[in-house]
Amino acid sequence: MQPYESRLDDDLTLLSETLEEVLRSSGDPADQKYIELKERAEQALNDVKARVSNASDTYYYRAKQAVYRADDYVREKPWQGIGVGAAAGLVLGLLLARR
Repeated sequence: MQPYESRLDDDLTLLSETLEEVLRSSGDPADQKYIELKERAEQALNDVKARVSNASDTYYYRAKQAVYRADDYVREKPWQGIGVGAAAGLVLGLLLARR
């Protein structure tokens, strides 16, 4: 996982936990406006959690498909796969040597 995605996940988790805590502890339970606001906030929180979960599942599925396609390509054309791997290793080695 990339650092940006990791920070985004951490931020969403923190936001979710904070909102849940606020919803549990604030407001006058007898106030109708508070009740409506709490219901809307809970619904919004559940919607965001569902969208994040769906997005995560979609990215996982896409990554898995890319791995399968790469695996199929290397199985069908092993020498080209070796060439691509060697070229990538050479480029990576050159980049690391410059540091």
